[in-house]
Amino acid sequence: MLFTDFAFIGITPNTSRKSFAYAALDHNLNLLALAEGELNEIVAFIADRNSAIVAINSPSGLNRGLVRELTKKKTLTPAQVRRVELRLAEHIMREHGIAVTKTPASAALCPAWMQAGLELYRKLEKMEFQKYPEKDAPRQILETNPLAGYSVLAGQIPAARPSLEGRLQRQLILYENGVRVKDPMDFFEEITRHKMSKGIWPVELLYLPDQLDALVAAYTAWLATEKQNQVSCVGDAREGQIFVPAAELKDKY
Repeated sequence: MLFTDFAFIGITPNTSRKSFAYAALDHNLNLLALAEGELNEIVAFIADRNSAIVAINSPSGLNRGLVRELTKKKTLTPAQVRRVELRLAEHIMREHGIAVTKTPASAALCPAWMQAGLELYRKLEKMEFQKYPEKDAPRQILETNPLAGYSVLAGQIPAARPSLEGRLQRQLILYENGVRVKDPMDFFEEITRHKMSKGIWPVELLYLPDQLDALVAAYTAWLATEKQNQVSCVGDAREGQIFVPAAELKDKY
């Protein structure tokens, strides 16, 4: 089946399996897809779209030593060197209190999920996806980060992503920003004294952490097209810039 409507797609590499969670939204923030698949499945899903903006929760480039260049006039201790072994975008995020993962200078040193993300970028570039923002390009890609995304939307660092509180918080953030997901408040309507005493929780009403990460990436892709003034980025294009769903970053989160 060939899709012709524009889609806003968010993808997050799975940290424990060689797969990806992905979400797709339409112009009205309706959920078109929410699933998991291997690399070839993801590429096939995207290939069916004539037009799409894809946001990926993974570094789009390796550390090129830009942060170290900024500090080269200083004599650094080994501990300080380790602290500057990250991309400029990651350094800026950490300066704002958002502890994003560091990207190594070599693909061989990257964890498996980062390597999978880099491979996805390469596949999409071969499919003529252009780096956002490219005016009038029907297919564009951009780098996002789920912790940064939820932090700027919440105005603070959210609860841990695997926790019940973290999942509820993330789903509520999406819901309140107009994404057509399940209302997380329904979770509480299903709780009774009996269920609580038995340890029965209606977790089927909540999305999984990887799904929530994919959803916030898809929402960022939507904002990048529909409300560009509500998206900003940090970093250097030579290493990869991180786009976040906010006009600007607070000093600290």
